[in-house]
Amino acid sequence: MRTDTPSPAPHAADTHDMIRVQGARENNLKDVSIEIPKRRLTVFTGVSGSGKSSLVFGTIAAESQRLINETYSTFVQGFMPTLARPEVDVLDGLTTAIIVDQERMGGNPRSTVGTATDANAMLRILFSRLGQPHIGSAQAFSFNVASISGAGAVTIERGGQAVKERREFSITGGMCPRCEGTGSVTDFDLTQLYDDSKSLNEGALTIPGYSMDGWYGRIFSGCGFFDPDKPIRAFTKKELHDLLYKEPVKIKVEGINLTYEGLIPKIQKSMLSKDVDSMQPHIRAFVERVVTFTTCPDCDGTRLNEAARSSKINGISIADACAMQISDLAAWVRGLDEPSVAPLLAKLQHTLDSFVKIGLGYLSLNRPSGTLSGGEAQRTKMIRHLGSSLTDVTYVFDEPTIGLHPHDIQRMNELLLQLRNKGNTVLVVEHKPETIAIADHVVDLGPGAGTAGGEVVFEGTVEGLRASGTRTGRHLDDRAHLKPSVRTPSGRLEVRGADTHNLQNVDVDIPLGVLTVVTGVAGSGKSSLIHGSVSGRDGVVTVDQGAIRGSRRSNPATYTGLLDPIRKAFAKANGVKPALFSANSEGACPACNGAGVIYTDLAMMAGVATTCEECEGKRFQASVLEYHLGGRDISEVLAMSVNEAEEFFGAGEARTPAAHKILDRLADVGLGYLTLGQPLTTLSGGERQRLKLATQMATSGGVYVLDEPTTGLHLADVEHLLALLDRLVDSGKSVIVIEHHQAVMAHADWIIDLGPGAGHDGGRIVFEGTPADLVAARSTLTGEHLAAYVGA
Repeated sequence: MRTDTPSPAPHAADTHDMIRVQGARENNLKDVSIEIPKRRLTVFTGVSGSGKSSLVFGTIAAESQRLINETYSTFVQGFMPTLARPEVDVLDGLTTAIIVDQERMGGNPRSTVGTATDANAMLRILFSRLGQPHIGSAQAFSFNVASISGAGAVTIERGGQAVKERREFSITGGMCPRCEGTGSVTDFDLTQLYDDSKSLNEGALTIPGYSMDGWYGRIFSGCGFFDPDKPIRAFTKKELHDLLYKEPVKIKVEGINLTYEGLIPKIQKSMLSKDVDSMQPHIRAFVERVVTFTTCPDCDGTRLNEAARSSKINGISIADACAMQISDLAAWVRGLDEPSVAPLLAKLQHTLDSFVKIGLGYLSLNRPSGTLSGGEAQRTKMIRHLGSSLTDVTYVFDEPTIGLHPHDIQRMNELLLQLRNKGNTVLVVEHKPETIAIADHVVDLGPGAGTAGGEVVFEGTVEGLRASGTRTGRHLDDRAHLKPSVRTPSGRLEVRGADTHNLQNVDVDIPLGVLTVVTGVAGSGKSSLIHGSVSGRDGVVTVDQGAIRGSRRSNPATYTGLLDPIRKAFAKANGVKPALFSANSEGACPACNGAGVIYTDLAMMAGVATTCEECEGKRFQASVLEYHLGGRDISEVLAMSVNEAEEFFGAGEARTPAAHKILDRLADVGLGYLTLGQPLTTLSGGERQRLKLATQMATSGGVYVLDEPTTGLHLADVEHLLALLDRLVDSGKSVIVIEHHQAVMAHADWIIDLGPGAGHDGGRIVFEGTPADLVAARSTLTGEHLAAYVGA
């Protein structure tokens, strides 16, 4: 008789330990098939534009979200964003995906760090229960709720009878009535709105979009409140008031019912309700010219009314609590011992501690969320997942180490491992070798970018990647060397008494004519110093990481202004007008209006985009495609890559120096693989910043400020970027780079290190000098990490 029991066969439920992807063709993916282990940390690597995001975000995460949305009723789905099924044959073994990306957080001017993370909601309840004097419910502490009261007769149906009763109501909100909860008040410079020596018909208005040729012209001419032929300076007081401030009134113009409203309320509704950063460039320039934002004098920028600020706990009001650095606020909350609100205090404590743990303890809850960098926004979104009890979830991260000093990357790695150890699948798109090193499984895409990428070139362990000979494998252990000699500055840019945000009266001389790197831990005051004291000066060109605003009709050719010389060259060669060669103008295919595809909306189901049969996706009328330049039609030119187009417009019949110059700059910043007609919405974050850099290189500024240009750059491309920075400096420009990447630090001529910590522990200059001196001194966190990196 055998006493040992045979091991039972594995349970059927335990066999699903892989996420299987077969035949993925999203964007540039070429029929990719892979298996990703569950409950492990998988890192996706590859050069910028190789298809990492298309595979992780566009295929795996998108399909998981779509399937979850389908579990809701059609009624609920009608209110949700509709997602199309990704181009893939089989997706098997998916689990719920939680996406933590780098999209900047809401551009709403009312959104703050506190409202975005629910910390404010908990604080409001805390103050409504414990605050003295007691002023009302949690709404009384909300700067988004206005105080209103009213009374009147209401009709109620009772027993078949209509009964009239008098009712009164009042809502106590916390909104400051002067600034309506935004913390700042706006003043208009009227001289920038119109030229008062002209009449409206002579084009007095200088507001973008307000021309007398369109609807506005009809409304102003037909409203009868003033004479459109009279110069504005001759208007009476009433006429000027009607032009600028009149409340909305119904009018009839040429038999059509319209609404007339004064210019200032109209501008406030159409332009000022949006975040300044999300505006189109010409509107943003207009707003910055016309409007001055000043701190609200009534609430002193706290957004709250007098009553909300008067209620306190231990001498601290909710406005004081939101203005504290989060690490200090966490300590204050820990000191509150109130059994009546114990569960609330525990949850609030956990949220605030998560901020500190993730390296964001230097923020305050009243910081507008639109001012957070991409890396800070991503880490803020992580906070709600850190203490979650959910397991077997797929977390998808997009370069979580962006904006992190090497010192902070260690903490981020621990958090990723913590999420994995709870039994979750963690997928990370990443370029930093420190994060690739902790992966259980690596998927390397390539071999190149754009059409030259989209294939899996390696799959396996980190050790296997090192030995694989792929571009990532070869460059994984690259370490930059300190330069043997540094350039001599040609001058100094003086900064005196800088005190933006957490800066503590900083005086610093930034050398000109060299490559200067500004570094320091996240939150030490780098951006405050450069954007607060350098960016606004004459001759300073700033290229930041703000998203490029563009629809699916925008592409690199339209964004860089490349299309203008190309259209003119086509028009000249064929003796027709340039507008014919624009898919947004006269040359557009009439069936799809120049979009190349026809969209069919299917309510709560995903909409369908079908290639337009008339133009076969080329976006132009057939007659336009008969015009050629150098043997190519306009749609063939837009399908070229930057490298091909550079050759095409550089010589021969199609030689166009103006276009060639722009293409040269695009190739210089490493975007040679992009096609000219590729929609901007398909570009990655790093590609967008380099596209901006290429556009800005044409400006005549003498000082370039770059904000983390290595964002989204593969290890192999960092060398390319350093060569570009060298070319800029050698051509007589001064380059100032805010950067954490040790290779850029080692390559610098001069380093300015801020610290020693973040928030109120930072804001001071802890080192100025050459990289070699920084490594030799090892007096700061940056110095220690740089010394370890260069092997000193």
